Parts: sequence; C-alpha cells; structure tokens
Amino acid sequence: MATDEELLARSGTDASAFEPLVERHSRALHGYFARRAPGAADDLLSEAWLRAYAGRGTYDATRGPVKAWLFGVARNVLAAHWRGQERPGAAAALAGEASSDPWHAVDRRLDAAAVAPQLRRTLAELPAVERELLLLIAWEQLSPTEAAAVVGVPAGTARSRLHRARTRLREALGPSAPLSLTGDLV
Repeated sequence: MATDEELLARSGTDASAFEPLVERHSRALHGYFARRAPGAADDLLSEAWLRAYAGRGTYDATRGPVKAWLFGVARNVLAAHWRGQERPGAAAALAGEASSDPWHAVDRRLDAAAVAPQLRRTLAELPAVERELLLLIAWEQLSPTEAAAVVGVPAGTARSRLHRARTRLREALGPSAPLSLTGDLV
C-alpha cells in the first residue's frame, strides 16, 4: 500500500493517485468541519479537496506529513468561510465515547452539559493558536507534531502552548470536572 506522501507525489503526473488520499482522509476532514461549521461541512470538505488537489505541488515533506498538510488546507478553507460569514471561530463541543451501557453515556452527557458553559468560555478565552492546537489533538486525534504543522509552529512551541492550554482548562474546570472530560481534553 502506497504512503500518503507517495500518492501525493504520483498525483502530479497521475491524477488517479489522488483518489486514495480522498478515501483515506475525507472522514477525518469532514469531522473537522462538522464540529466547527456543522451546516457547511459538506461544502467545506468539497472546497478543501479542490484546494488540496490544486495545490498538491506546494506540499513540502520537510514541514510534516500529508495528513497535517491536508488539515492545514482545511483550516484555511474554514478561516475563509468564517471571514465570509463575519463570525470568529467555532463553538466548543465535546466528543462522547461509545459504550454498551446507555446509562454511562447519559451520565457523561449530563456531566458534560454541566461544565459545557465554563468549557466554552475557557476555550474562547484561549489564544487562537492554543485553542486550535488543543482541538486538533482532542477532536481530530492529531499528534502534537502534526497539529504543530497544521498551525505552522515548531513542534516544541506547540507542546508548550498545548501544556498552557490544558493547564488553563484544568484550572477553569476545577475538581468538579468529569474524568471523561479531563481525560479527553486536558
């Protein structure tokens, strides 16, 4: 199976080599958009793939993996969308875990609902880069190094900003924060 980097390189001369990238990463990119702009996720995903295909020659392997580059393209598409909508950033949302016992899920949703307003406020108060790093890692399951490449900062800088963001969340949510929340985000 070809790596993302090999497929992207081959897509310069063979357009069909780009298709597996779309298959591999569409779900993750759609999730990125759905959590930040739910009503526009499908359109934003289409726009991101158009831009990624058009800009595939600009990929620089020294700046990170293809996945991080694709999330960078998605981030730029989302920023353009928000500029067009004249509204800043996305509202915070919490991802739940699957469970065989529905009552555990109900408990987690109730716990999350109790801290959601404070979580939203704290996320909104974070510097934009710290918030984006945290959400890329918590929601999109990117590594800190991949998230650093998406926002365009060195990996060490991303780790220190991520540490600050997590510390602020822990302080804001305090000891009453549900374990499932602090385990996922902080």
